Amino acid sequence: MTQQTISILLIEDNEGDIVLTQEAMREAKLANNLLLARDGDEALDILYKRNGYEGAATPDLILLDLNLPVTDGYEVLEIMKQDEDLLRIPVVVLTSSESDADRIKTYQLHANCFVSKPLKASSFIEVVKTIENFWLSIVSLPPKAAAE
Repeated sequence: MTQQTISILLIEDNEGDIVLTQEAMREAKLANNLLLARDGDEALDILYKRNGYEGAATPDLILLDLNLPVTDGYEVLEIMKQDEDLLRIPVVVLTSSESDADRIKTYQLHANCFVSKPLKASSFIEVVKTIENFWLSIVSLPPKAAAE
């Protein structure tokens, strides 16, 4: 069985976390295409294929930081989970927050899981590899929308 390439949208503004996530995905050796949005507005442009992202792949999985400039992660989550074409995309909230209030709010907005970023770089890489392995090797993702 051939492994298909999965598109992952990383919505993250912290350069260090971006680099660690990219490294973890290289180490995991799973076939993926990593899209990057550095703020919520850019993420929504990618998701809605506008403002220069008309050819962007619709992601199969989203890794979402909550604390983003411009439009924050909560707003991105709320907007996409109200959209018929986007609501089926699994969203992993990957944040530095360990707050119960943040966890509750993201689940109320229909996040698929909430993961607190470890402080240690090696632990962060392991967490990302585990997330990727779980969502891309174990879970059966929903099919793409019919329009694609």
